[in-house]
Amino acid sequence: MQKRSRNIIIVTIIIALTGYLAWRFVRPMNIFIVEEKFAWPVDTSKVPDILQTLHAEECGNCHTEFYKEWKTAMHSRAWTDPYFQADWQFDDKQDICRLCHTPLDRQQPHKILGYRDKNKWNPILGDNPGFDPALQHQGITCAVCHLREGKIIGVLGNTNAPHPVKKIDDPNQVCMRCHVVAAESWGTFVKFPPCGTVAEIRKSTASPADQADLKVLTGLLSPEELKQYSPVQTGKSGEIQVNDTKSLGCVQCHMPAINRPLVEGGPIRTARQHLWRGGHDPEMVKSAFKAKLSLETDNGKQKVRFTIVNKGAAHFLPTGTPDRYLTVQMRLYDKQGKILDERNEILIRKVMWRPFIIDLWDTRLQRWKPRSWDMKLPDDKTVSSAEVIVTYHLLNEKRRKRINYQNKDPIAYEVFRQRIEL
Repeated sequence: MQKRSRNIIIVTIIIALTGYLAWRFVRPMNIFIVEEKFAWPVDTSKVPDILQTLHAEECGNCHTEFYKEWKTAMHSRAWTDPYFQADWQFDDKQDICRLCHTPLDRQQPHKILGYRDKNKWNPILGDNPGFDPALQHQGITCAVCHLREGKIIGVLGNTNAPHPVKKIDDPNQVCMRCHVVAAESWGTFVKFPPCGTVAEIRKSTASPADQADLKVLTGLLSPEELKQYSPVQTGKSGEIQVNDTKSLGCVQCHMPAINRPLVEGGPIRTARQHLWRGGHDPEMVKSAFKAKLSLETDNGKQKVRFTIVNKGAAHFLPTGTPDRYLTVQMRLYDKQGKILDERNEILIRKVMWRPFIIDLWDTRLQRWKPRSWDMKLPDDKTVSSAEVIVTYHLLNEKRRKRINYQNKDPIAYEVFRQRIEL
């Protein structure tokens, strides 16, 4: 009788465990915990009198150059971007995505009245008479970053503007709303932020310089580039850990400083370009790394070595959604241009999503950590030249097909190519 009871208990546990794991395979993909500050749209109940619709064109009437730049940025297409729309629909149009891609309450088709769950993934929705579809289609528009409590916020403070202005000391704090969200959960075994951007910022101490890395960097970087070398401790998810958000560098990198008037005819001031260039911009990606293909001799044997280092991005390269990755193709050619040998590497963050979210491995480029690959040359002198090609991928072809993304723009582009004669 005891044996039978024990068997029943074991079978029951197995059935329950199997059912639970099956549920984990089909459940909605909640990859982070929604913090209270992130769970609600930006309040627009108080608006400066000079603004009516909060459309970007209103701001552009005075801030013409800023408006022109914003129109070229991915922020302006945060809602309409075909890739986001395909991905969002594939993931059952989860409402939480709206709070980053259309953060204003007027951009939400429904009001968030509360949440049915403690993790805030299941909102209670009501009618929103203030919903503006045209404003929704502007994505991360001017008011998303600059409107708080009826005032326009900025780093310069009062500039005799026709609207109330509130000074902020650290513009990076604006970025934090969408780009830093906690991810603590017993069912999520890694810190995984929404869309893979900066995971968190913690107080930490810079790690000592790695002499081996520094030796490689000295042969790769210019003296000016080497002046920027500052080894830092990074977290598991690849984020740079700093003492405060001012040190993070979001604005300093993605919004280059420029001297110009805030409004046409106004005094020249130090301002920021509103470009936010990133992974969709080849030139921005190219500026983040330095690479070199060279002929080396090791114990009398010749080899081709390719070295690359992330010298510019304060996060791993690439970052953003884990769909993004880099590929490295190294090839050896004979005199007729025939490929004699080839080596392929992939720099990617690989994540297991179901039944649990677990980081499997990460081969992306950490800042200031050079990476090298070698190809030995045969003794028969048949190799005439060597070439390396680095390609940036926004997503792979299998993923594109799976989410039915009918892309018009390429999903990959070349960011580095070098050929040397041997």
